[in-house]
Amino acid sequence: MIIGGGPGGYEAALVAAQLGAQVTMVEQDGPGGACVLTDCVPSKTLIATSVRKQALLDAPSLGVSFSGGLDGDAGVAQVDLPLVNKRVKELAQAQSADIATRVEAEGVEIVKERGRLVDPQVVRAGDRTIRADVVLVATGATPRVLPGAEPDGERILNWRQLYDLEELPEHLIVVGSGVTGAEFAGAYRSLGAEVTLVSSRDRMMPNEDADGAEVLEEVYRRRGMNVMGRSRAASVKRTSHGVVVTLEDGRTAEGSHALMTVGMIPNTSGIGLEEAGVQLDRGGFVKVDKVSRTSAPGVYAAGDCTGVLMLASVAAMQGRIAVWHALGEAVQPLRLATVASNIFTDPEIAAVGVAQRAIEAGEIEANVVKLPLATNARAKMQGFNDGFVKLFCRPHTGIVLGGVVVAPRASELILAVSVAVQQRLTVDQLAHTFAVYPSLSGSVTEAARRLMQPGVGI
Repeated sequence: MIIGGGPGGYEAALVAAQLGAQVTMVEQDGPGGACVLTDCVPSKTLIATSVRKQALLDAPSLGVSFSGGLDGDAGVAQVDLPLVNKRVKELAQAQSADIATRVEAEGVEIVKERGRLVDPQVVRAGDRTIRADVVLVATGATPRVLPGAEPDGERILNWRQLYDLEELPEHLIVVGSGVTGAEFAGAYRSLGAEVTLVSSRDRMMPNEDADGAEVLEEVYRRRGMNVMGRSRAASVKRTSHGVVVTLEDGRTAEGSHALMTVGMIPNTSGIGLEEAGVQLDRGGFVKVDKVSRTSAPGVYAAGDCTGVLMLASVAAMQGRIAVWHALGEAVQPLRLATVASNIFTDPEIAAVGVAQRAIEAGEIEANVVKLPLATNARAKMQGFNDGFVKLFCRPHTGIVLGGVVVAPRASELILAVSVAVQQRLTVDQLAHTFAVYPSLSGSVTEAARRLMQPGVGI
């Protein structure tokens, strides 16, 4: 029995069915859950449109200009936001339908209800009571609401409400400069909105690679974004013509719309977890071990409701691990050190393995090399000036410990580094791997050559 149909739920369902289990998945919104219907898939679809728009803005530097029915001054086509949002919603629904087809083809029963745990082996779904040998809780999370800044769906919005806008915000104030805030701020600026990004810390994305965040903030400022650092929001209020954001230091920022990106809270209340013996932490997240077990026998949990690392890939792996363990298959515990992540800004920021802050703090000994993207031949050809490839390895053995890529499609480029980290490859092995010339991936092998250890060959 699986409660929740997001990546943690439906990937677990597929594994369980393939191993011969009878599987029922309860999901009230639709297969794919919030990840597919309101969060990850819609946001990345919107961002894909904004990247195309930014490419048009940058085209004159490559000798391409526009005339005729286009804006001759800006050199770009206009954004039809209703059409953009229509495509976003249709794509999300299509992806959900594809998941439903795939899951049902494996014999999984999908129940469109809200699931509730009655006891560790009994789930209530609508008017049905279903007994199971194993229960997986994968209920996800919901945008956190800042007191004094409650979304109204019109002027004060969370990111799930953006796709109902009928026109581009004249001036969007994004409250919160974490990954979600940075992604949407960049997207709407490229689409043509005036954007103010309110950050409570010294810099945007304070928990990410500092060099990457610095590059992105510089790009954003150059594109005309107003980035307000050390500016924690105290309240957000509607006015007769828009919104006003009041900061804790007394300053205010006025705009047409406000987007709240101030974190997530787990969907764990009111579904019988604690009554069934499932322990939650102070934030309401389900406590799990490295194989996704909760404190209740036979009950596992996966995804954002556990707060382990809020990524779809991690949720999916947690779900698979839970099923493998529950059904007696060989399983490796979740290794967060090998998780690759990506921030879908423009340029993107991808990372895997150890973080530079751990190296600087003396927690890990490593050699580091950082190559500016501007020195890469392919980057020059395509007009990419912002970004870098950074690689970390052990000083004596040359084993790759991690890396950061800041570049267009960094989400694709990071795979080589991710494989190296997962398989404990050395920089020598990576350096002896052929890369296409010219290519952005050539900077990965070049970074490895800069780190090659004398006397430590392949």
